[in-house]
Amino acid sequence: MTPNATSTPQDADSGLAGYIDHTLLKPEASEADVLRLCKEAAEHHFKSVCVNPVWVKTANRALLGTGVLTCAVIGFPLGANNTDVKVFEARGATMDGADEVDMVINIAAARALDKDALVSDISAVAEVVHGEDSLLKVIIETSLLSDAEKVLACQAAVEAGADYVKTSTGFNGGGATAADVALMRQTVGPDIGVKASGGVRTLEKAREMIAAGATRIGTSSGIAIVTGAAGTEAY
Repeated sequence: MTPNATSTPQDADSGLAGYIDHTLLKPEASEADVLRLCKEAAEHHFKSVCVNPVWVKTANRALLGTGVLTCAVIGFPLGANNTDVKVFEARGATMDGADEVDMVINIAAARALDKDALVSDISAVAEVVHGEDSLLKVIIETSLLSDAEKVLACQAAVEAGADYVKTSTGFNGGGATAADVALMRQTVGPDIGVKASGGVRTLEKAREMIAAGATRIGTSSGIAIVTGAAGTEAY
């Protein structure tokens, strides 16, 4: 079974690979690295491969016929771009073949509790992404926010039409926690996906995130998770 936004924790053991966005976001990643990532994702039947925009075309071509989706990050990793830049980047990513887009919010707006600014930023990207029949995941960067700010950011993402909310980039300190995932799930309800990303390196940690309400796991330790080996996060 391939998980969707409303998959339940009971699905995890029967199809854990289908939760995983196999991730490589290091700035020094090479074409050979990306092709290896795609091959691994196809072999292990992961849900998607998540890469920087420059590698979307490469990943999309490598994944043709495998059933693995191509995911691009935009506004990454700071989220401090102007909205029109995020829109331009999202349009380029989807035109290059991205089935999913993970965008970083305006974190300063979340900390200022400026919901209108968040909705405006996210909805502009959502319009472009959905116009290409792709999905939008919204990274709220939980390690930089209070619980009240996390709730506001999740509410804004739902209002703006996001398909998922996501914990972290993995680049700004901290990562996914079960408490944050549970808070996000409680806030967005059952119909929006929750992606746990950052520091999820083991089978036990992945199961903990899914039990808390995650329906997607972003990690570069996907193989370690599905094989039960020791994993190390390497974005």
